[in-house]
Amino acid sequence: MNPAQPIYMDYNATAPVRPEIVQAMTEALHYHGNASSIHHFGRQARARIETARYAVARLVGARPEEVIFTSGGTEANNLALRGVAAEHVYISAIEHDSVIRAAPAKSTLLPVLRTGIADLEALDALLGKSAQPALVSLMLANNETGIVQPVAQAAQIAHAHGALLHCDAVQAVGKIPVDCSALGADFLSLSAHKFGGPQGVGALIVRNGLPLVSQIYGGGQERGYRAGTENVAALAGFGMAAQLAYNTACTENNQIAALRDMLENAVQSLTPQAVFFGRGQQRLPNTSCFALPGIEAATLVMNLDLAGVAVSAGAACSSGKVARPAVLTSMGVAAALAESAIRISLGWASRQQDVETFLSVWKMIAGRLSMRQAS
Repeated sequence: MNPAQPIYMDYNATAPVRPEIVQAMTEALHYHGNASSIHHFGRQARARIETARYAVARLVGARPEEVIFTSGGTEANNLALRGVAAEHVYISAIEHDSVIRAAPAKSTLLPVLRTGIADLEALDALLGKSAQPALVSLMLANNETGIVQPVAQAAQIAHAHGALLHCDAVQAVGKIPVDCSALGADFLSLSAHKFGGPQGVGALIVRNGLPLVSQIYGGGQERGYRAGTENVAALAGFGMAAQLAYNTACTENNQIAALRDMLENAVQSLTPQAVFFGRGQQRLPNTSCFALPGIEAATLVMNLDLAGVAVSAGAACSSGKVARPAVLTSMGVAAALAESAIRISLGWASRQQDVETFLSVWKMIAGRLSMRQAS
């Protein structure tokens, strides 16, 4: 079975760009001024950037002056991890590579519980053993399992010990409500392409005028935090994505959650041996991570792709390979089972028909692979 139109179920890797955003970016391309110029054309470009800044700030409960535009979530995470004057950095074991690999030499991985939740007792104990200035980095929602992390509680613990907290909210923004003040985050990263905006643009929220050292040197753009001529068209798209998410996310994500639950219930019925990760925990409404024991994730992903359905095996990787399932193994999942896990993530363009088609394909593929495994 191969649907006439391939079905996309990999929104956590990147979401398709919404039509309204394509229009906003196309219009912005006609304004060719440099936003640093003081003439008419420069002021037009600057106005579009500041409109986007306001929309992004409103979406995450920040002030516009706290928004630093970047090339995406990776740069935002690098700026936070490397730009803060901290003697030690504490990072949860389930963080994205752009956090783990950006961490300075003096860093410690925090364990997570079998539930996939960061171990806050361990965090409290570790921070209590040192008086050095510290930074804690804890994502808001995991990109592979969708499990939502207790960031607000972690921030309280960090602040009680005089530490700062960075939150990678890249996977959460646009899918669940995000409020910097409620979270208590000192720094928060987000990226446009995870919720229908263009790739290559994101932001770091820097709260309370905290000191931060730029990692890119040049002009004085972004108040000196991030040099480089601004990508006006991409920022216009980012702003439109933020505006749409602010206006429609609640209703839309309730519908997406219903589709995700429908998919999981049917997969469990069709393949009772399937093992779900994070089910029963607070999760992103669009994300499902599960394994078919004994069948490698790469095999499932390739067979689904040949049948016209796009899913992933864990986090998207720049080299296109299937990465080692570090998130699941850090949760205590056996390596063999973790290597069988696939991730399905839905989004704004997902429809019930897509889920129904996936289930038909899943029944066929899972049945065939299981029979082959048994023989």
